[in-house]
Amino acid sequence: MKQSLLMEKYPVFDMSLPKGETSCASVDDIIAKLHTKIDAHPKVAYIATFDHYAHTKSIDGTVADGIKDAKNIVFCFGVALPNPHVLAVRPRAIGVADMGDSFHLTFLEPPMEVATKEMEAWCKALADKA
Repeated sequence: MKQSLLMEKYPVFDMSLPKGETSCASVDDIIAKLHTKIDAHPKVAYIATFDHYAHTKSIDGTVADGIKDAKNIVFCFGVALPNPHVLAVRPRAIGVADMGDSFHLTFLEPPMEVATKEMEAWCKALADKA
């Protein structure tokens, strides 16, 4: 995974996953594997899966060339609620886009290092073919 700043202010983690390096054949397959990881974690709650591609198409929005499908899986690590400000950075989401020959996974850096490490591990585990 690589870390960068999106629009010069949002810390984002990105990973390109060639289709030959994963047993997943579709965005739905990846979302299902991530959902399994979320459900298995005792401190993470699954919230929803959002079909960003279908939504954007339904409102005659613009989808970049090369994107064949795109969904977000939404969940929360919320192990503490120390003040109302943390609500601004919750819940978490991992975006998955089908780029034809690869999948692109991305997420906004969480303010908790444990969440960052877990999300990185979930994404990297998708490269399950040798």
